[in-house]
Amino acid sequence: MAFIDDIMARAKADKKTIVLPESMDKRTFEAAEKILKADMANLIIIGTPEEIAKNSEGFDITGATIVDPFNDPNKQKYIDKFVELRGVDTMVAAAKKKAEKKGLSEEETQAAIDAAAKKGVTAEKAAEKMETDYMFYACLMCKCGDADGAVSGACHSTGNTILPALQLLKTKPGISSVSGFFLLDVPDCDLGEHGLFIFADCAVNTDVDSNKLAEIAKLSAESFEQFIGAPAKVAMLSYSSYGSAKHDDVTKVAEAVKIAKEKYPDLVVDGELQLDAALVEEVGQLKAPGSPVAGHANTLVFPSLEAGNIGYKLVQRLAKAPAYGPVLQGLSLPVNDLSRGCNADDIVGTVAITAVQAQALANG
Repeated sequence: MAFIDDIMARAKADKKTIVLPESMDKRTFEAAEKILKADMANLIIIGTPEEIAKNSEGFDITGATIVDPFNDPNKQKYIDKFVELRGVDTMVAAAKKKAEKKGLSEEETQAAIDAAAKKGVTAEKAAEKMETDYMFYACLMCKCGDADGAVSGACHSTGNTILPALQLLKTKPGISSVSGFFLLDVPDCDLGEHGLFIFADCAVNTDVDSNKLAEIAKLSAESFEQFIGAPAKVAMLSYSSYGSAKHDDVTKVAEAVKIAKEKYPDLVVDGELQLDAALVEEVGQLKAPGSPVAGHANTLVFPSLEAGNIGYKLVQRLAKAPAYGPVLQGLSLPVNDLSRGCNADDIVGTVAITAVQAQALANG
């Protein structure tokens, strides 16, 4: 069974409710028809009657729940939650606490408070935001327990998908930031876990330090084991193996490995490793003798967003490997992004992945 078929079967076995906020795109409805036909998830589609009628033409979305953001009977509940989370009083209180923790001067503290107050939403601003950007509406539905996850990005940028999630759902306790991975299913490949790999971070963090790389390694290992069901072996990648090159970029990765081993003692991680040393046993033995990961890595943590994004696209295109993602990790509730070049089947797969993440949260 192919990876995505297994994920879809798992989603169907314990159906979750997933929100699709992009009713302005026909691909949403093509995917919705397939999801509903497969009985894989309960779907909520956010859109006005005009948007739904125009873009769903020709597709059977019987069984989907349609939520009109202008006439939803639950709308006031979501507005109240938005104000609770992002209202002026909440934002000012958070700014004061942050200023105190940083030891800011009185003048700096007041500036921070003023800036926070400007960012705070009123009920009117909350309603306007929800009506003009349905991703905010989707995240509020998740926050209030009316949905288990959301999928967006077919016609919006990664930033448009992540910002509402960060503001309203926030990260898991103890997690400093969200990161994104792709799951690559490489055909006719005996490397990794029979051709299955996680590549991270390929979508979110433009600037990573050693601490963040270590956290990405931990989250990526958890994601690998959640989706693949095999032990993760994490390689922290570089153009150097075990100090074969000297540069601040190499030091950053080596320090990340040290932090990860100290902070997450059960994590199987090593580096810094060149890609061939991470994947090919003979090269790994030569360049990193004694490594618990070299030659057997299945979870690849790239040293920068640039390297990760280029790396996954090379494998996707040259090896004709299905690439699922970017899947977001670190959020308190599952929200996932799509490539704007996605097709309906990509949306179906991402909904299945989101449902499996929701299952994991529900099961503790």
